[in-house]
Amino acid sequence: MRQLIFAFCIGLLPIAANAVEPDEMLTAPVLEQRAREISKDLRCVVCQNQDIDSSNAGVARDLRLLVRERLVAGDSDTEVIEYIRARYGDYVLLKPPLEPATYALWFAPIAFVLVGVFVGGGVLMSRRKQEAFEDLGSEDENTVSEILRQNEAGDAP
Repeated sequence: MRQLIFAFCIGLLPIAANAVEPDEMLTAPVLEQRAREISKDLRCVVCQNQDIDSSNAGVARDLRLLVRERLVAGDSDTEVIEYIRARYGDYVLLKPPLEPATYALWFAPIAFVLVGVFVGGGVLMSRRKQEAFEDLGSEDENTVSEILRQNEAGDAP
């Protein structure tokens, strides 16, 4: 049991680890905290849906340094995000804005679910109709009639 708990903790370690190197960190704790908050909203452009704070990629490090550089220059959080967005596009945002260019991103999953529900419902409804209206062959009708007659007479096996 101890080994299992140890393995579980070791398995979670990479998730809890941050990729921010000590040489990247700002000396002012307030600015560093703001940089961390901004970094949580920015996507690493080479990783799979990972924020730049937890990515070890070189471009993520460059983005972290850029965020800190803009904060030291006196930019607000919004200005820093817009500065990076202007250079990398909406893809760099983990929460892209709701605007005409991103409608497909926001509404495509809902549309796919609705299409799936309608197609699945249509397939199920068509199968029910086919089963309900299928005619029995004369041999099947004779078998069903025999079974019903036996049930009414109490002779059912």
